[in-house]
Amino acid sequence: MKKAMIAMSGGVDSSVAAYLMKEQGYECIGATMHLYDNETAGIEREKTCCSLSDVEDARAVANKLDMPFYVLNFKREFKEKVIDHFICEYECGHTPNPCIDCNKHMKFEKFYHRAMELECDMVVTGHYARVCYDADRKRFVLKKGVDHTKDQSYVLYGMKQKEMAHTSFPLGAFTKEKAREMAEAQGFINARKRDSQDICFVPDGDYAAVIKRFSDKEYKPGDFIGPDGEILGKHKGIIHYTLGQRRGLGLSLKEPLYVHHLDLEKNEVHLSRNDALFTDELDACDVNWIAYGQSVDENGDFIGEAPEDVADIMPKEIRCKAKTRYSQKEADAVAYPLPDGRVHIKLDEPVRAITKGQAVVMYEGDVVIGGGTIC
Repeated sequence: MKKAMIAMSGGVDSSVAAYLMKEQGYECIGATMHLYDNETAGIEREKTCCSLSDVEDARAVANKLDMPFYVLNFKREFKEKVIDHFICEYECGHTPNPCIDCNKHMKFEKFYHRAMELECDMVVTGHYARVCYDADRKRFVLKKGVDHTKDQSYVLYGMKQKEMAHTSFPLGAFTKEKAREMAEAQGFINARKRDSQDICFVPDGDYAAVIKRFSDKEYKPGDFIGPDGEILGKHKGIIHYTLGQRRGLGLSLKEPLYVHHLDLEKNEVHLSRNDALFTDELDACDVNWIAYGQSVDENGDFIGEAPEDVADIMPKEIRCKAKTRYSQKEADAVAYPLPDGRVHIKLDEPVRAITKGQAVVMYEGDVVIGGGTIC
């Protein structure tokens, strides 16, 4: 019998994923990642996906499904790979997406490796996405979830072929409401539990408070600079601001102004009118061309000769849809893979507030072809 390890957060999605794998005949193990202490992050227990009650909800579902259940302590790795990077990016004037880092370093590195050590065939999560083997490409491909309103393929673009060969997203074929119906039918305690917030260690969206708490630093105030170079007042510190922001500036202005860019050297926050925030091109680095590269078999093992560089076997330009934030609509674009491993993307129409540190993810229909960090 094949064995699967289920990443269980205590929420309804991972619980239903576990049920579906049991229905497929897998021997299942449930495991919750302990990533941080809520009190250390200054978070009320009920507002996060790592609370004691969440662990107990996951344990209750595992018991109901007659599955062994473990809690895996990855606090040190989460601090080093996710929280420290989050702080560093804000200090550099960027706006990171820690969910992408968590998937890359925690779920599909630490958790994946632990599952392989336990001789599991599959790692399973409750993401709304799909993985399948494309015989024409001779590669595994990542696709959007059937429920496009819940699709999470954007935060999974960093997956590698070996990981995809041993990963299942059972909910990718269902809607969120169907998942809740299945949970209720099984009598799961969390069937109608609300979804956790996107960034688990940031309470109420107060990024700056979390950064100060973890870094133990104070960030110096500086000047707000207006569209014509005038000083408009004092800001609270660079980490409080991101491109396109209007709320929370604390200024009395004659017209709506938005954060346009951050000058770290001068410790200035520059503001502009809304129309100055639109641009039609960007560069991204650390690109993972998930749909291109050396061929693999259905076990994820490489076959044939590896190209010296992925760019050598890629089209010179790729017509695609590009998404520059998780919650943003896709935009028609052309991607130009560059020899240095980056990608240049030219959008058909300007997009608002393209921000350094966020991810750009490229699609051909439902297939993720690649993604990288906007630089």
